[in-house]
Amino acid sequence: MRLSRFFLPILKENPKEAEIVSHRLMLRAGMIKQQSAGIYTWLPLGKRVLDKVNAIIREEQNRSGAIELLMPTLQSAELWQESGRYDAYGKEMLRIKDRQDRPMLYGPTNEEMITDVFRSFVKSYKDLPLNLYHIQLKFRDEIRPRFGTMRSREFLMKDAYSFDLDREGAEHAYNRMFAAYLRTFSRMGLRAIPMRADTGPIGGNLSHEFIILADTGESEVFCHKDFLDFDIPAEDTDFDDVAGLRAIFDKWTSRYAATSEMHDAAAFEAVPEEERVSARGIEVGHIFYFGTKYSEAMGAKVQGPDGKEHIVHMGSYGIGPTRLVPAIIEASHDENGIVWPKAVAPFEAIVVNMKAGDAACDAACETIYAALAKAGVDTLYDDTDERAGAKFATADLIGAPVQVIAGPRAVGNGEVEIKDRKTGARETLTIEAAINRLTAAD
Repeated sequence: MRLSRFFLPILKENPKEAEIVSHRLMLRAGMIKQQSAGIYTWLPLGKRVLDKVNAIIREEQNRSGAIELLMPTLQSAELWQESGRYDAYGKEMLRIKDRQDRPMLYGPTNEEMITDVFRSFVKSYKDLPLNLYHIQLKFRDEIRPRFGTMRSREFLMKDAYSFDLDREGAEHAYNRMFAAYLRTFSRMGLRAIPMRADTGPIGGNLSHEFIILADTGESEVFCHKDFLDFDIPAEDTDFDDVAGLRAIFDKWTSRYAATSEMHDAAAFEAVPEEERVSARGIEVGHIFYFGTKYSEAMGAKVQGPDGKEHIVHMGSYGIGPTRLVPAIIEASHDENGIVWPKAVAPFEAIVVNMKAGDAACDAACETIYAALAKAGVDTLYDDTDERAGAKFATADLIGAPVQVIAGPRAVGNGEVEIKDRKTGARETLTIEAAINRLTAAD
């Protein structure tokens, strides 16, 4: 992608409405634009990051055995009246009526709708276990939307729903998602700690929030420092291995970890002082087991191996991609801008032409850009005629992991400079060596 043809509305000044680093940097880097309170347009740079976050989520959901579908944003109130949540949910739910005066709602979550899908088609235990997920917009009319897309009213959510014959199977489904979530966040460069959590309006009696530690986190969290060093489940994790997944769950719940709502001061005090971590945290995922709360109310049954009807056991599992993007920024930035982990960077590399219009610089940059594109390296080519300082500032702000800097003096010697965005380390290489380095690393 050539910067001269890309839509990147950079802001030079810090927006006054931005209270936290991620909101400020997302606005400055031209990733988002606020349309109304808590509602945002994702501009091209932000959309590229969001797509990469979603791709990782999909890969790990699919790896765990979940199956993707897509449910609508608008839901009939009848389903929620069946479950008993229509009146109980509160003002966060946006209630509307269609032209036939039928009550509708903009879905804040999809337990009722997925239960309706399930009961319409699944009749036998032979079709279990089943986990269905989608990545879809949700709306919750927050009384005080803030922090950009960290706490917005309209947001993207990956929500998965598991169906099992009994509690034992449901716990295995829970452990599948538990391990999948650890892998998902780790691949994005995040250390997420599962913490005991309140189930809230979803309901249920087993629940964990996945929290990343950050100074600007919304809530206070408490945990054992061992979580910072626990091994993440491997790529070859067998998601059908009941004992293996249980061992992962047991390890990651063997130490104290709780959100403020579930905090037990006495239990935390029992942890040796040097091993306690008390910090701010950002929730990036939440998983629930709620048994037969929805299936019983809505008649989701299957015929069991005994020939009798059984109410299925369910769980739900959420990740907010539009929340994850600012969370990653909160965990990875410096005074000059965003420092993207490679896996979610909008561009893996940026080629900076220090003197656009100079024949030698243009030729060198075109050669590098073409070679990286051919090798599949996602590259932004700054071919604009901006001054050098502005180019460097833009490159640092948008956070591509690698900068390839081509100036007249270096190019005259057949060389370019490579800068690591995270460490700031610089290295001068021949053009051929730079291409080999970047294509080999990919």
